[in-house]
Amino acid sequence: MKKLILLILLFPALSLRAQELMCRLQIISPSLQVSAADKLLFEQLQQQLQEFMNNTRWTTETFKDEEKIDCNVLINISEMSSNEDYGGTIQVTSSRPVFNTNYKSTLFNYLDENFKFKYQRGTPLLFSIDQHRNNLTSVLAFYAYMIIAYDYDSFSLEGGSKYFAKAQQIVNNAQSASEPGWRAAEGDRNRYWMVDNAIQGVFKPLRKAFYDYHRMGFDRMYDNVEEGRKSIIAALEQIQVVAKQRPASFNVQIFFSTKVNELVSLFSEAPPADKQKAFNLCKAMDPGNLTKYQKILDSGK
Repeated sequence: MKKLILLILLFPALSLRAQELMCRLQIISPSLQVSAADKLLFEQLQQQLQEFMNNTRWTTETFKDEEKIDCNVLINISEMSSNEDYGGTIQVTSSRPVFNTNYKSTLFNYLDENFKFKYQRGTPLLFSIDQHRNNLTSVLAFYAYMIIAYDYDSFSLEGGSKYFAKAQQIVNNAQSASEPGWRAAEGDRNRYWMVDNAIQGVFKPLRKAFYDYHRMGFDRMYDNVEEGRKSIIAALEQIQVVAKQRPASFNVQIFFSTKVNELVSLFSEAPPADKQKAFNLCKAMDPGNLTKYQKILDSGK
């Protein structure tokens, strides 16, 4: 089996390999009463999974330490059984620095509620890009590739395409898995549709907007705030093209749930005309956050 990754906690040398992600992973279980043994198991699993995210070589590129992608994974275990079945949620967040500033813009922020896995104490964690072997590592690998794809898309137009393809390969491998979140028929808001939408032609304006928002918008603000804001308004107008063709699109909603607070902060200090444009666009595409967007117009009054 090629590209088989065997992760065993006893391999300290693994932690010496610098790869693409700077991931902080945490496992919590606030709704469960766990024994001391279970608490220790979660702590050990947390360390293993963080090493999996940080030490796996996800690309063929070489990343310097300062170039690693900043990300966070929060696993909230709310179900566990005596036969090593676990369930809960996994929250994944990533960000990237804005050029010539100390500010980091959040690129991806998603709470996956279709998260179930089997884990037996002392069992090595296996992952292969060619085969679904373990739901725990498949889910984490899927999000690792999504994180990398979004990061690359923010720096170059459609730069993340090959990493979206890797994420889709993981989805395809998992079509016969017993765990949820991998199949089209399970609903239109899961891992299947997240990556399928990302690579569909109808969503190309969203990817162009993602690039323009970050590279032509935020990265230009250090020397021209006005032009940066105008580029972001233009990016929102591109997203509206997708929103009109696919109302309530999953990926458009992910964009706005990730960016809502940033957009409010950015346009609260904008000239009145830009405030109104941004408010109208955000209200039309993300009405669920209307109260937040109203702060754009209310600021400065």
